[in-house]
Amino acid sequence: MAVLAEGAAARRPDMARWVQRAVEIPAAVAVLAEVVILLTGVAARYLFDHPLIWSDELASIVFLWLAMLGTAVALGQGQHMRLTFFATRLPPRLAAIAEALAAAAPALFLLLILLPTFDYAQDQAPVETPALGWSGLVRALGMPVGCVLTLAICGARLAQQRLADLLWLAVGLAVIAGALWLGGAALAAMGNWNLVAFFVVLLAAAVFAGVPIAFAFGLATLAYLLDVTDTPLSVVVGRLDEGMSSLILLAVPLFVLLGQLVEMTGMARVMVAFLAALIGHVRGGLAYVLLGAMLLVSGISGSKAADMAAVAPVLFPEMKRRGAEPGEMLALLAASGAMSETIPPSIVLIAIGSVTGVSIAALFTAGMLPGVVIALVLAVVAWARAGTAAEVPQPRAPLREVGRSFAVAIPALVLPFVIRGAVVRGIATATEVSTIGIAYALVVGLLVYRRFDWRLVWPMLVQTASLSGAILLIVGAASAMSWALTQSGFSQALAQAMAAVPGGRWGFLAVSILAFIVLGSVLEGIPAMVLFGPLLFPVAKLAGLNEVHYAVVAVLAMGVGLFAPPVGLGYYAACIIGDVPPDRGLRRIWPYLGAVVLGLLLVAAIPWIATGFL
Repeated sequence: MAVLAEGAAARRPDMARWVQRAVEIPAAVAVLAEVVILLTGVAARYLFDHPLIWSDELASIVFLWLAMLGTAVALGQGQHMRLTFFATRLPPRLAAIAEALAAAAPALFLLLILLPTFDYAQDQAPVETPALGWSGLVRALGMPVGCVLTLAICGARLAQQRLADLLWLAVGLAVIAGALWLGGAALAAMGNWNLVAFFVVLLAAAVFAGVPIAFAFGLATLAYLLDVTDTPLSVVVGRLDEGMSSLILLAVPLFVLLGQLVEMTGMARVMVAFLAALIGHVRGGLAYVLLGAMLLVSGISGSKAADMAAVAPVLFPEMKRRGAEPGEMLALLAASGAMSETIPPSIVLIAIGSVTGVSIAALFTAGMLPGVVIALVLAVVAWARAGTAAEVPQPRAPLREVGRSFAVAIPALVLPFVIRGAVVRGIATATEVSTIGIAYALVVGLLVYRRFDWRLVWPMLVQTASLSGAILLIVGAASAMSWALTQSGFSQALAQAMAAVPGGRWGFLAVSILAFIVLGSVLEGIPAMVLFGPLLFPVAKLAGLNEVHYAVVAVLAMGVGLFAPPVGLGYYAACIIGDVPPDRGLRRIWPYLGAVVLGLLLVAAIPWIATGFL
């Protein structure tokens, strides 16, 4: 019996590897397919003046499969973001149970939605796609298939846990489930106050126990719907689909891949070499470069995760080499994401204009200066923090070396302008533009810098799928949670309560800032604005606030919430992209977020910063 047990234990890692490889192959193929589909669509429309009406449709179908397969790959590689700061400080026995919970929670979530994913796919079968004429089942099957594959990986992870820990965990979960079931009537009678039990107490407990953030969001939502509502879970699956497979978010995997290409082809090396020669001798020089780069690329993709993915892989390796602490780099990256929310062409600003009737051109004009103001405040904090870090001093580079490094770096430095120019001139959409960057990086890497290792292409595709799955599942789970909050009537109640705040327009503006910080912590900007923009903007206008000024303040406030731990999903996206554990940035991010809040208050108190150039 002992021999058989040892043999089974020996086979577990092999089985886990085979399952992981079986998922990685189609996930990597999906990434490559997205690049080919979108780049083909751009070429057909711009070069041959023959638009392919089916390209976006096919990209959307592949994207859902990529998101679900990437979720499974990320789970197998341990790349789903989780907060381990508290769990690792528990006594050894409790820490082991918490680790078992981190492995079991994804399985529990997936088991609860597995049958609803099949129901959802069946409901989509009669729907025919407009351009391709395919059944909706082709796309929707990505949900149940992804769940099954992810469950297989969950099983391999659970098999590595101690049986005693799993038994104690099962008892604890049974007690919680029983308490919720017995108290269901009482919780339902509490009205919206029951949201505190599910989305504050239960959610915080799961996050602090080390449950991956996306699955903590999902379990809190399912617990609420199962306990106090009659909502079928297939509706939740639809919200997951809608949240994680929006075409705007397709920029996330493509910019992740672009960042890896920039690193592998040597473009990152020559850019960093030039920037280091130019201002590397200044204290905290590369921190200023990061802030400037985020201002430059922000808004192009419509996703902060994609913006960070375009910048961090270029600068982080050199910052580490120079002695920067990973937690400090993570904190600055996250704060710079919050800083650059209003920089045009911002998809969030476009969404605000579309749902509220505010001029998009006016919003674009108003968004630039507030971003620059906050960048300057952040630069001051970065300068002060650099004085306390173990940064390796660098000598001033000779002028000849600066000129030489600039000449070498010109093809690489052109990349951000190629990306932005393609959007501004209408060559590509915000979703498609990253494929132009990928094509440009391939050409420059192969023909100019002559540095391209084909052996690294497959690992890059797998890594792109993994990082994308981890990010997209967080967004999808947060979208499902926001839908549950809206259905509870919380949205309308919030708008009415804010309108009743004393203090006139300044009181309403102050409570709006607080509300949008909270909303930003669980939502990306677009879902939050679609939900709350039509409710709050008329109230702001009646209170005497300029709608453009109010829009800029709202977006910046959501940016603060989006990147504020321990809930803000943007913070965890920054952790994934920067490859830094969340714990490392928890204590270091607050000075930077404080600077963003200071800039936000300046913009709120001085409307001219947003409206002066209108």
